[in-house]
Parts: sequence; C-alpha cells; structure tokens
Amino acid sequence: MAALIAENFRFLSLFFKSKDVMIFNGLVALGTVGSEELFSVVAFHCPCSPARNYIYGLAAIGVPALALFLIGVIWNNHTWNLVAECHKRGTKNFSAAATFLLFGSIMGRAAVAPVTWSVISLLRGEAYICALSEFVKPSSLDKFPAEYGAEVLARFPCRDVPANLTKFRDEVTRRLRYESQLFGWLLIGIVAVLVFLTKCLKHCCSPLSYRQEAYWAQYRSNEDKLFRRTAEVHSRILAANNVKHFFGFVALDKEEKELVQEFPVEGVQPSPQWNAITGVYIYRENKGFPLYSRLHKWAKGVEGNGPTPEGHELLFLAS
Repeated sequence: MAALIAENFRFLSLFFKSKDVMIFNGLVALGTVGSEELFSVVAFHCPCSPARNYIYGLAAIGVPALALFLIGVIWNNHTWNLVAECHKRGTKNFSAAATFLLFGSIMGRAAVAPVTWSVISLLRGEAYICALSEFVKPSSLDKFPAEYGAEVLARFPCRDVPANLTKFRDEVTRRLRYESQLFGWLLIGIVAVLVFLTKCLKHCCSPLSYRQEAYWAQYRSNEDKLFRRTAEVHSRILAANNVKHFFGFVALDKEEKELVQEFPVEGVQPSPQWNAITGVYIYRENKGFPLYSRLHKWAKGVEGNGPTPEGHELLFLAS
C-alpha cells in the first residue's frame, strides 16, 4: 500500500511539472475555490461590532490572498533560480527587459490563487457585507428610524436586529451584495483582459516559431525529469559507497545492488559545474544554434552569460 501511494504521488508530481501552465493554473484556481468555500462555511463569522467588522472583513479577503501569493512565490522555481543568480553572478547580465520579464513571470503565476480567492470572496459577498454594513448612511434608507445608528447597522450581517428593521437589513444586504459582486465581475474582466494581452505580447515578442517553442518546452520538461531522476540515483549510489567505506559493507536491497553495479560513481561534480547550471536562464543562441538551458549551454562548452557577438541574448524567459 505504501509503495502504491508513493507511486501515485510521484505520478501526480510529474503531472504537475510536465503539463501545460494553463492546466496547472486552472487546478490551482479550482483548489482555491474549494478552500474559500470551506473557509466561508467553517471559519468566517462576522463579529457584528462597529470598527471590528471592517478589519475582520478586509482580513478575511486580504490575509488568505497574501498567504496564497507568498506560497505561489515560494513554489515557483524561477524565484530560487533568481536567488541563485543574484548570489552567484548578480544581475549585471540582465537587461531591463529581461528583469521585467522575470518578475512578471513570478508575480503572474503567484497571483493565480490570490486573485481567485478575492474573486470568489467578492462574488459570495459575506466578507464585503460584514466590512461595510456599518458605513451605510442611514439617510440613504427611506424612513430609517433616527434613533438607530452605526451600531445597529453593524449587526445587520448577523440578522441580530429589532423586528422593525428587518426590511432595512434586507435592503442593505442586497445593496452591498450587489456592489461586492459587481467588483468581483469587474476583477474577472480585468484579469481576463490582462491575461489575453500578456499572451499576445509574449507570442509577438518571442524570437521562436510556434513549433520551436513547443520543442523547447518539451526539452525543458524532459531535461528536468531526467536530471532529477539521475540525481536521485547518483546521490543514492554515492551514499552507498560512502557508507560501505565507513562500515566495510552496506545493506542494499536488490534494486539498489543493481543500480550500484550498473552505474559506478567515482566522485561528485565540482561546485563550478553546479554553479554553471544553476540560476535563471533566458533563451540564447550561439552561432545560430539554440541553447535551451544552462545545462545545454554548459554541455556545449559555451562560456559567458551576457550577450556577445557569438552568443546572442534573445530575452525570452522559460515559462
């Protein structure tokens, strides 16, 4: 059973890493919708108190969105490639366009979940109603009793109001829900337009043909899978050799014994090699031939990182 679970988890991991970005973003959005629904049912309870409603309502929308955004930034491989790039080489090899493209890619992917959370929260309306009910002007309500003020309006989301104010509570709730949903639909429209314009700009500015860009995406996916798989085997064999050197023997299962016999590992790669294949990569060509990754560039023995007469930077970031 444990092996089956591990195999299924590995399959899902490879699925997420290999499939199209749009599919992955859709799954992230779907998961965010489910989380928001669960949060609204289980965790959201308006305090129905002046001054507290506003803070609680905004926090219910903004804090989870911020947390999801930070998780998206942390989860993005470009983030850590950028950290490695700044640590090892600085950003001197980046043009302004390349830097903008990189940050745009990181922020754009990280924004999927928080935008989805914000949209669903606005369409549901509970947090918006909770936050702004106390700010509704009594004068805007026809024949609203003068003896009641913001304290009663703040209790409208909890339906804890005198019987003679029921119709006013329904009117305020309906008005605020309309505003909340309007903002939600506007946010959807703005995001859709931005995504469309970004995709158009990306394809218009791409130096690659459609087929070459598809090939590049396949190459990156295959290189990443093969590198991870090979690194896992290499590290296991190296660990087995070191353990054997210490104890005089090593306890291996049948599969591990076959790996040790089939792939002899003599040592480890020096740090300069790891540094050469680590970091942000922007598509480049050398003498007319494409270099699809830092590993590809290292394997071809191409030196340098910036644009030169022999190595032309085309300012196109890997998706």
